[in-house]
Order: sequence, then structure tokens, then C-alpha cells
Amino acid sequence: MLLREDLDTLLVGAREAIYALDLKDISKKRASVKWEVTQQQISDCQNKGKDPEMDCKNFIRILHKMDDNNKMYVCGTNAFDPQCDYMSYTEGQLTLERKVEDWQRKVSRHTSLMAGNDLYSATSMNFLGSEPILLRNPPVPVRTEFKNSWLNEPTFVSMTQIPESHMSALGDDDKVYLFFSETAVECDCYQKLVVSRVARVCKGDMGGQRTLQKRWTSFMKARVECPVPGARLPYVIQDAYRWCGSPWLWSDCLFFAVFKPQSTFTSDLSAVCAYRVSDISRVFAEGKYKTPVTVETAFVKWVTYSGDVPVPRPGACIDNEARKIGIKDSLQLPDPTLQFIKMRPLMDQTVQPVGGKPLLVRKGASFTCIVVDQVQAADGEQHHVMFIGTEEGTLVKAVNYDGEMFIIEEVQVFQHREAIKILKISNVTGQLYAGSDSGATQVPRATCGRSSSCMDCVLSRDPYCGWDAVDGKCSLLSSSNRTGELIQSVREGDAKRCPPAGELAPLIPLKRTIWPGGNLNLSCSSPSQLAETVWELDGKTLTPTARVQSLRDGLLIFHASGSDAGRYRCLSVEKSKAGLFTTTVAEYQVGLSGGNPGLEIAIGLLIACLFSLTLWNCYKGHISLPWNCRRTKEQTEEHGRPTRHCGCKTVHFRQPASDVNTHNLDTPDSTEI
Repeated sequence: MLLREDLDTLLVGAREAIYALDLKDISKKRASVKWEVTQQQISDCQNKGKDPEMDCKNFIRILHKMDDNNKMYVCGTNAFDPQCDYMSYTEGQLTLERKVEDWQRKVSRHTSLMAGNDLYSATSMNFLGSEPILLRNPPVPVRTEFKNSWLNEPTFVSMTQIPESHMSALGDDDKVYLFFSETAVECDCYQKLVVSRVARVCKGDMGGQRTLQKRWTSFMKARVECPVPGARLPYVIQDAYRWCGSPWLWSDCLFFAVFKPQSTFTSDLSAVCAYRVSDISRVFAEGKYKTPVTVETAFVKWVTYSGDVPVPRPGACIDNEARKIGIKDSLQLPDPTLQFIKMRPLMDQTVQPVGGKPLLVRKGASFTCIVVDQVQAADGEQHHVMFIGTEEGTLVKAVNYDGEMFIIEEVQVFQHREAIKILKISNVTGQLYAGSDSGATQVPRATCGRSSSCMDCVLSRDPYCGWDAVDGKCSLLSSSNRTGELIQSVREGDAKRCPPAGELAPLIPLKRTIWPGGNLNLSCSSPSQLAETVWELDGKTLTPTARVQSLRDGLLIFHASGSDAGRYRCLSVEKSKAGLFTTTVAEYQVGLSGGNPGLEIAIGLLIACLFSLTLWNCYKGHISLPWNCRRTKEQTEEHGRPTRHCGCKTVHFRQPASDVNTHNLDTPDSTEI
């Protein structure tokens, strides 16, 4: 997906096509362009042992905006022969320029970034995927070394740029950060251990003159830690999102990352951790390095390097200190510095999350991707709201209030339970855009209207929403002209400011009847997943038994007796920092029928049968009723026998008039009495 708010358009890369969708309503297609493969390409792909439907099509994998606002860069798998092209969107039309560039290394299991007109891509160099690289395309191509110490069976996650050169007192360079996971080379263990990493390169890196020629001279990586309580193995990063309050105040930027366990057998928890860019930069600028040493068994062991560090510092960008000693670019770096970073790209220190622990830990479907929005609550405070996609196609909306993990809601956004692969957020439309393998959908950041009461609105603790006492509804803060007057309590969940329950219209009890020995189901849907449902019978708390069972959405009564009659109330009890808050959700007046239901039904059927039999005999003339029928002396000419005249009017049937219009009639004829 490519979010083009300047064009009011969402661009979606699909199978052999790119779509331009209306950003306000993505069900409206503005334009599309096909990019299909030929039958010969499909045959060649099949000859490589690939599936004709799953592999041998052109799946669009890269969509980036270029400096020219009307031009975009697009890459597709192209039946396992990847190609890239330039695309324009003008006058409501998508057009591929057909300036095809055959760069197989650009498209695979990858992540990418367009910085200016330079494409940075982390992918595989060869068909088998055994040569992973971090590459910057021409005019100055630079890539990583094919060494396990640089990249060891990696899974690339995300890439982003940080403008660290802006107003830098050190004369520093902009950086490109790459998040990925890989098999740990530094682990002395019998089985492979996957760890999470963050790597960094400098935008101005041109490679070395002799050593590391056309290779990164600034590539450094460090382990990223997300310490989930009770976890035996490190959690594996799945996605990372950069949030910045201002694009130029880079030191205040945060990375929000989602993690899942290495195996579902070890844990079913997922986590979100946040990292300061300044903390990551400090690890690379000041931390110690790890170095490989060979032990007696010829096994390579990684230990902390304690020797002298060359000058300029290995892996550092060209800054004012380097310029003072005559080094203007990476081509002038001395061989000792280049040899050092070539052998030792791994930092010894790990990057720890903000607060030393996760912002959110949740049991259930694994997290897949994340976006973050900052919103100002009614009290003027700013809060980071996390929107997290899961493998089951749900969107989790969560926030961390002073160390308290709180899930506001979870919404199923796809009809079928399929993983959300990508998330985008637009501050222009206030919408989220989620993509899966089969489609895309849009979801509002907040649905305040779901809360029908003040208590429900406040206890949702959604910083987007507040209760408008004047209008009597839960409203968006951004759309209300009474923001300061809205009732909201996001940190405490205090609903005491809500109107007293006495001022609200009381519930009218619904009448229900139950037969002796029968069963009854009383429904009650709690407004919140965080609330506990409590039932009362005649003002006393009902204790569940084997015969009376309290469920999530109601109450079941089996084998009823006289003691089960009375007034039932369903209460929703929710706990917050401010205390317990109770609201009545449903109320029933249950009465017990005194008769035997089986006997009464049998008697009713018998009476109905006798009445029908009597009418039938009257109609046939077998029974003469003196009050409405009489025998006459008139004889019919045709039959020569007396005719029985009933005291009822004759019923006539006729066809409808020709000027009568009919529509969706159940029967073809119309009748009139």
C-alpha cells in the first residue's frame, strides 16, 4: 500500500495490477493498471519448480513515492523474474512507463525504502534466497558483505530513515535503520536461536576505496530486546513503526515494534515494545563491539572486544571530527577502520525498550503489524494509541497509561480469519487501512457511537471519545466544539461525573413465562469485554449452580420450579482505578405457569378438531342447524331434489380488473369477498 494523501488516493499493489482507490471510501476505484506476465514467463517459472498460481504471476511488492510527486516506483515478482518500473498518476489515470529494470535482488522476502530517488532494499540476491543483502541501488550502488557475521539467515521486517543531520552540532549524516531477525552467530548453543536486530547505515556511505569496495563501511547491528515475563527464549520482531512528533526532532522519535514467541509451543503471548532512536544511536556511537575468536575445537566464539579501537571510529558516519583529519567521505577511510568493521559489525550492548519492559503483553492471536497515533485527551495530555493487526484478521486498539496496559477494543476487520499483513494510518481522513492477502479495508480510528451510555463511554477510556452531556451521546473530541466540557477519564476510568442512574429512564422488565420442569434462557449482552456479568433475583445476588448457569451472554435455567419465579436483573460490573461501576443491562419478570403444559396442549388440539369437524358436516349438509338453515319446498329443475339454503352470503370469486397494478404478489390471482 502507498498512502498518497496529497492525491486523496490509496494505491494498492495486487496480483498483476495496481489500483488507485478513493482515500475516503476505498470501495470506489478511481483507476487501475494491469501488469501481467506472458504465457512464456509462466512456463519458464514452472520449469524452475514454482507453482503456476501462487508463484508464477506478477505480485506487486514495492510501491514508493519519488521526488517527482506525479511519479512512483513499482516492483513486481514477475513470475520469479522480478522487474521494476516507473508509474504516473495524472488526470485520473494510472500509467506504467515501461522503463523496465531487471533487478532480481530488489524483490523477494523484503523490506524497502525510497529516500529521495534512491531505493534501499533488504532482500535476497539469488533465486534460492541464500544470499541476503541490504542494497542501495545506483547511481552509487552499495551492499552488505556475503558473510554470516553480517547477515545470517535473516527475515527482514521494516526500514526507515532518520534525519540526524538536521541542525547537528557534530555535522552528522542521515541514517537508515533496518529491523530484522536472524539466527544468532554469537550464541553458544546446540540449536539455532533466532534473535531480533536493528542495523544502521549512513546515507552518504559510498563504500571503501580498496577494502569494502562497493560495500557498506557504516553497517552496524545490535540485538533488540523485548523482555516478556516468563519467556525462556527471545521474542522475535514482526514489524516496527517509526513515530515522530516532528520530522526534524529526531531524538524524540520512537520505534514501536511487535514481537511474537519463537514457537507457539513455548508461549501464546505477543508483545509491543517501544525504543528511543537516541538510545539506539548511543549504542552504535559509544558501545563496545563483539569479536569472533577461535577456540581449541575450531569453534568460533563471539566475545566482547577489549582492544584498541581505530580512529575514525569503525561504522561511524563522516562527521566534523573526520573532516578535521582530512576525511571527506567513506572512500578516504583508512584500512584499519575498514578491516575492523568488516570483521566486527555486531555490537556487544543490547538495545533495551523504554521503561525496561513491554508496553503491552497479550494472550491470543499473534501480532503481525502496528501503526501508532498520538491523540490529545480532554485534559490536554498526549497519549500514544497503538493499532495492532493479528494473524486472525482482528485489529487491536490499545494504550499504555503510566505503565498500565489497556486494550480499548478489538475489531474483526476481515470476514474470513486471515492475517493482516500491512497497516496504514491517515491523519487527513482519520482512517486506518488494513491489507491482507485477499483484500483491503478501512476502519475509523474511533467509533464513539458504539457507547450508548455515559458510563460505557467513560469506562472505554478511549482518548478519542468523551460523553457530551448536552447532546446525550458519546462524541469524537476532534469533532466536538465542547471538548473541554466532555466527560472523559482515560487514566482512571472514573465514571462518577456521569449523570446519576436516577436521572436515566428505568428499564421496563420484559415478561417471561416458564413451565414447571421446563427450561428458560434470559439474554444479556454486556457492553464491555472487561465487565463482569452479575445476575440478581428479587434484589439478591444469584449464585450459579448446576441448574442455574450464568453465561457470557445470558442466564440458563434448567428444570424450573416455583422458586425460579421472580424479577431478574442483569448487571454489568466493571472495575477501574476509580472503583467498581455497575449498570443494569437487562431486567425480566419471570412467572411460573400453573397448568400442565402437555395436558393443556392436548385439550386445545382436541377442541380444534371437534370444531373443524362440525363446520365440515354443516357445509356438506349432514347436520341441520335450526337457527340459520331451513328446508324449502322448491325443487330444482335440474336435480329434482330439495336444495338446502344456508343463512350465509354466497362467496363469489372474480379476476382483478384490468386497470389494477400488482407487484411481487405471492399468488397469481386476486380474490374479493
